[in-house]
Amino acid sequence: MPQEHIQEPLARHLHDFNELLREGSLAQVERELRGMHPAEIAHLLEALPREQRDAVWQLVGDEQEGDVLLQVNDAVRERLIRDMDNNELVAAAEGLDTDDLADILSDYPDAVSEQVLEALDVQHRKRLKGVMSYPEDTAGGLMNTDTITVRADITLDVVQRYLRRIGEIPEMTDQLIVTNRNNVYLGLMALTDLLVRDPAITVADVMTRDREALPVDLPEREVAQLFEKRDLVSAPVVDVDGKLLGRITIDDVVDAMKRTIT
Repeated sequence: MPQEHIQEPLARHLHDFNELLREGSLAQVERELRGMHPAEIAHLLEALPREQRDAVWQLVGDEQEGDVLLQVNDAVRERLIRDMDNNELVAAAEGLDTDDLADILSDYPDAVSEQVLEALDVQHRKRLKGVMSYPEDTAGGLMNTDTITVRADITLDVVQRYLRRIGEIPEMTDQLIVTNRNNVYLGLMALTDLLVRDPAITVADVMTRDREALPVDLPEREVAQLFEKRDLVSAPVVDVDGKLLGRITIDDVVDAMKRTIT
């Protein structure tokens, strides 16, 4: 999208919000914020002077705070977090994906991070600590652990029944990851194959075996280059032994590049 198409709405928002703040129309500001995407709110907060930013931040809904904190640049995020109390920080972390939670907890006070971790179930906590153990600017730091894996020897009918049983699939899931019994990455199967191929054939009959996974220590710039070169929506991440650790989605890459630019 051309930069001018991004800047024009932001300029209008800035003007409108400045007018509303001068008039003391806080209820109207709050209504405007509820209709904005977290990324738009983040851009607005970054552009506002500190005093006005603080006033607007107080009006951001609790359900949006976590997503907005993920979108703002590091300097603004640090400032906002410093002014939030522990209960607000814990609430902002609720409902975030593992990779997003790992990003935001790195900026939280240690005591609050521990409180958030303790509130998670054992499996989720283990996954989160695993993601947090990798440098932020690597594939491991970008990845999420919300993968759906299947075995190569099962039929597409079994896969369909499995997906119906779990009831939902993670966002940005364009393909299922094929692994063996030891969780070693074998290949990918497009979701579209479940719709158009014979349910009696196996995953092995339709899977793609030549799509290499991303090494967990691959620098984020190289991750971004691969996503652009291959026009990827998502990509699996593996350790040195080829075992699946998670996946990276295009929105993770875009967020990483935004942090680099800012």
